Amino acid sequence: MANITEKSIKILWANSGNICAFPECNIRITGLAEKTSYTLGEMAHIKGNKHGSNRYDSDQSDKDRHDHKNLILLCPTHHTLIDKPENESIYTVDQLKKIKKDHEASVAAKLKIEGMGNLNNLKKRIIPYLSDNYSVWMEYGPNSEKARRDPQNAELYQIWLQARIERIVPNNRIILELVKANRMLFDTKDQQIVSEFITHVESYEMWVTSSNTYESVKPFPQTFNELIHG
Repeated sequence: MANITEKSIKILWANSGNICAFPECNIRITGLAEKTSYTLGEMAHIKGNKHGSNRYDSDQSDKDRHDHKNLILLCPTHHTLIDKPENESIYTVDQLKKIKKDHEASVAAKLKIEGMGNLNNLKKRIIPYLSDNYSVWMEYGPNSEKARRDPQNAELYQIWLQARIERIVPNNRIILELVKANRMLFDTKDQQIVSEFITHVESYEMWVTSSNTYESVKPFPQTFNELIHG
């Protein structure tokens, strides 16, 4: 998969919701363990990536062929299924595009948040996601004890990269939707803190899913953590 850009990989994985895109599969395609991580997800080409492969389009440019728009994230079983020669008439380009579109729409729909009614209920909804992000940061982040003890550990760094896409970005998206849908529950004096958090989340995801440097990320405002935990 050397021709797939890092940007396309980040966007594809970030939009997958950590679930195989095949209808009703629901297999988690990555995971974190105490000392390692695992990856089941496979980036399958909708239009085949080489001559003789299913759905290959000779008129497609290499850039478009390896772009995230021509990729669908699947578990190994369903990647094998769609690429069997005898299944090409079943899993057509249009059918796979629909599967991908429906899956990503389903993931996005889970982020739709309704009003919480009061600030205490909102805080209770947000705290687990903040705590999860903090736990991941402390366990695998650049300033974690493990990273400080062995800063050149390539395996730990890969776990951290995976954790950012698999855990932190999805958690941030949920918190962001909760905050936006219920922003008026916050006191006027706290609105600036809320704005700083929103800017942090948006800049963080832009950094993770693009080629932006870390300098473009607004630091996480500890005042928001204090506001939520109260």
